[in-house]
Amino acid sequence: MAEKQARAGKCPNCGKPSDPAFRPFCSKRCRDVDLHRWLSGAYAIPVTEDTDEDGALPETGAPRLGSGEEES
Repeated sequence: MAEKQARAGKCPNCGKPSDPAFRPFCSKRCRDVDLHRWLSGAYAIPVTEDTDEDGALPETGAPRLGSGEEES
């Protein structure tokens, strides 16, 4: 049993040893906290769209400064 507990690792939320019933978490509470973070958008990958798939700059409707046009 100790071998399984050592392989199971630690809970990603609180660091306690994980419980096989709630793996990789230690309890239902930590599992639910993690689920809430996913559903609320706390776990989000920031995205910056600098170019389209073909490598062109996206159309924003605003002229780029320094392209010969003056800002009005």
